[in-house]
Order: sequence, then C-alpha cells, then structure tokens
Amino acid sequence: MSKSGRSVSSASPHEHTRKQTTAPAHKEVHCVVTGQTKSGKSIIASHGPMKPLTVGMIPGIEFYRIWGSDALVGLPCDGMPPAQPQYFPSTNGFRFGMFSLPPATSTHAPTEMAQQGGSAQAPTSAQLEEMEQKLPGLMKLLEADHPGMHTSDSVDFDVVVFGEVVLELDDGVEVVLKAGDCVIQNGTRHAWHNRSSQRCLVAFSLVGAQRERST
Repeated sequence: MSKSGRSVSSASPHEHTRKQTTAPAHKEVHCVVTGQTKSGKSIIASHGPMKPLTVGMIPGIEFYRIWGSDALVGLPCDGMPPAQPQYFPSTNGFRFGMFSLPPATSTHAPTEMAQQGGSAQAPTSAQLEEMEQKLPGLMKLLEADHPGMHTSDSVDFDVVVFGEVVLELDDGVEVVLKAGDCVIQNGTRHAWHNRSSQRCLVAFSLVGAQRERST
C-alpha cells in the first residue's frame, strides 16, 4: 500500500519489469465439455466456439457465461449444461465464466443519475430488459452512486488471462493485476477497471457462500 493508503502493487520490483502477455486480436474462444456414457466411457460432449454476450448499457465489455449450477452435481454426467438462471450462484451453487474489458473501461452501467453528453440520462426500458435477460441479477448488485462497485455472496477465484486490470476495493484501495495474476475474493465489495491500452480477459469461478447479515 502506498503512503496515501489508496493503492497496492500486485508485484515485486522485479516483477514490474516482466513482459506482459499481448492481448490477441479478438481470438475466437472455444470450449470443450466432457461427459460419460451410461457405460462409463469418457467422451467429448460438446466442442465449439463461444459467442460472448454484450449489452447496450455497458458497451465494449464481453461476458462468457460458460458453466454453472445451483445444485449439487451428480456423477456420472452426460455433459449437458445444468441450469444457471442467475448470473451469480445461489448459496450452494457455482459459476465458471470469463469477461473482457476494452481499453479505458470500467465495469459499470448507467444509472438514473449517470452523466452522458453533459445531461442526466436513464437507461431505457429496452436496455434494462436486455441486461436482465442476458445477465440476470447483475444489475441489482451494481451500486448507483459508485459505478462498477458490487458485492456478491460468493467466493470468487479470478485469473487474468491476458492484459492488465485494476481491482478496486473499499476506501479507494487498488491493486494492479497482470497476465497470470490471480485473486481470491471473499465476498468483498469491488470494481474492475482497465486503464491500459489493450483489452484484458479475466477468467473466474464463483462459489456460492452464506453471508451473515448484521441485525
């Protein structure tokens, strides 16, 4: 942490000089899902490209909702995707996915008080409907008075695949994460920012957790 108490570096002085993994020019992402037949033979259940989800309220950001479940998974599994009705998992659920941020971008969505073109502009009903349809439950966790900040009842395992991203926590504390760096977030309030000149990609696994509510 710096003397101001607002920033934390993610690497030692030697690591600061390491070369960064160059972000590929929108390389198509493929996903392989395995399964088992009734006889127990392991098979490739599916293999193909994944199309990212984009929403008009947060242009440029790409989301990959790859896998997840809100119930205990039984084995053997035939490789058919379980239901994951909400973006974040339930207490007993999990999620696996990725998101990418273009340069000079934060994971925020416009609110009724957002300033666009010098005047306040609320998201349209069509934008809100699209957001809820593609990323159900995410909008309600985004803080209106601090764009991008959100808190989920989950333990998050995040890995930077390529590029560079800034993780912001409470009190303006920030940490810079580069390709290969990882984060374990224990249900903490946070936001993501890409202040670099290249797109970054972050892979994540979310495990649902039980939060004690203050009385």
